[in-house]
This record gives sequence, structure tokens and C-alpha cells, in this order.
Amino acid sequence: MLITESIIAVVIAYLFGSISSAIIVCKLMGLPDPRTQGSRNPGATNVLRIGGKKAAIITLLGDMLKGVIPVLIVKWMGLSDITIALVTFAAFLGHLYPIFFGFEGGKGVATALGCILALSWPTGLAWLLTWVVVAVLFRYSSLSSLVASILAPFYIGYVTHDIIFAATIAVMSVILIFRHRSNIQKLLQGQENKIGKRKPTS
Repeated sequence: MLITESIIAVVIAYLFGSISSAIIVCKLMGLPDPRTQGSRNPGATNVLRIGGKKAAIITLLGDMLKGVIPVLIVKWMGLSDITIALVTFAAFLGHLYPIFFGFEGGKGVATALGCILALSWPTGLAWLLTWVVVAVLFRYSSLSSLVASILAPFYIGYVTHDIIFAATIAVMSVILIFRHRSNIQKLLQGQENKIGKRKPTS
């Protein structure tokens, strides 16, 4: 019975993660499909570029809730750490490869943060603090996300002493780095746009 509950929870988490906040928000607000404009990434940063702050904030909150809600529910149900970890990863994977939108998802930063906050809110706060510090020092959003994500497994390991959660976040961090490979290349070449500077569409 517990195995069945775990499987159902993982599937629902993936489907929930597959709901693309960026695409839905843009459609409801009469904006272009984010997959066809700007960086063509269906995430909050690209929505900010094509639709402004209001649309971006709604998208950001939506993407975070996709991680928060499934993880909090399975924690409330008292399921095992393994199931919680699998649900965490499934929600994250759903955002990256949404079944409802041709498997064309975002880079996963906001959903990963939502998952981390639900797993361990002190770890989530440490992630946010790291992001802010790096952003203030270097003015690169992508670099801030990368540094915070790389440190997240160490943060959650230290806070929770749970190797399963730490390993799950570590795998997610590796995937986040892979999804940001174009940003990393631009950072190395000095071509990445800084926070506050508008990126020209192409």
C-alpha cells in the first residue's frame, strides 16, 4: 500500500511540475509564447524580458509553488524520506520536461528553490541569501543561481543531516549546471547580461 501511495505521489508531482507557469501566464496576459521570444526559455527571467515585472513575479511564484506543494503534501502524509526525495525530483523534472508542453521546460531554478524550501526552510533561506550576496557582488543572475545551487547540497546536508535529501539536491544541482551551460559559456566570454541591463531580443 505504501509503495502504491509513493508511486502515485511521484507521478502526481511530475504532472504538477509539468504545468508551465510561464506559458500559462503569458497566454492569460496576452503575451507572446515565451518559447518563441527572447531567450526562448519558459521561465520567469524571460517572462520579465517580454512581459514585465508583474508577469514575471506571477511566473516565479507559480514555478516555486510547483516545488513547494507536492513536497509539503508528502511530508504531511508522513511518507518515507526516499519517497519525499523522489517527489522532489519528480516535480523538478516535470518543470524541465513538461509532458503538457512538448517537454520544453525552463531551467528549473525557481522550482528547485521551492523544493528546497519545502524540504528545509533554513536551507531555502541560505540559498536565497547566497543568491543575493552573489548578485550584489557580481550582478549576474545566472551566476547567483549557479553558486547557490552548487552550495545547496552542502547546506541541506549540514542542516538536516539527511544524506538522501543532500544527494537528491546534489543531482538537481548538476542538472541545473547542465541547463545553464549556455550562460556559463557567456560568463566565461564576458557576454552574459548583468542584472538591470536589458538583453536584446533575437
